[in-house]
Amino acid sequence: MQDAVQPGDTSRRAGWRKAEVIDMAALCFMERGYHATSIDDVARRLGCSKGRIYYYYPTKTDLFFDVHREGMARLFTALEPALEARGNGLQVLEAMLMAHARAMFENHTYESVVAQGVQVHRFEATTPDQRDTMAELIASRDRFEAHFKEAIAAAISDGSGANVDVSITSKVLLGALQWSIIWYRPRPEDDDESRSALAEKMVLPLIEGLRPR
Repeated sequence: MQDAVQPGDTSRRAGWRKAEVIDMAALCFMERGYHATSIDDVARRLGCSKGRIYYYYPTKTDLFFDVHREGMARLFTALEPALEARGNGLQVLEAMLMAHARAMFENHTYESVVAQGVQVHRFEATTPDQRDTMAELIASRDRFEAHFKEAIAAAISDGSGANVDVSITSKVLLGALQWSIIWYRPRPEDDDESRSALAEKMVLPLIEGLRPR
């Protein structure tokens, strides 16, 4: 998780890069929510002028959209190896859920912002470009869910998974993992092993509930 930018660090004030602006914006949006966060808040945490933020982003909505886009990109990247997992449909789905759960932990700040949802901005996107971006982000979320729908359908088809409603089940599975942003708090001692162990505890009941009776 790339939350390493420290509010009190003045060594980089003269040269913040776009990626660092996004990092700090993600932290601000997570802590305060979209509506309570201002460009001034992000600039203050970076120790720079808000003009530097506006150099990259004309509005707060555009900045939020880029944070959301980065959060989704990280989820897709984490999922890619699991899509190539070997095994029956349910085993592939388990690998996908594990990858998703770990990504939620590893990118806690970004995924907390993603979870705020494009819905928050249905009335915030006022320009054609913003409306196009909002449609792009919604489509990205739909593509991500489609991978899980396909895996569930494959499990039903090969008999490894119960005959369930694919659309509803995908939303329940993703919603269960997404809920971790509410109760999970990253700790300094967390590592790949501890996050994987926690992911297994989350995924186990979900997979067990999908086994044929």
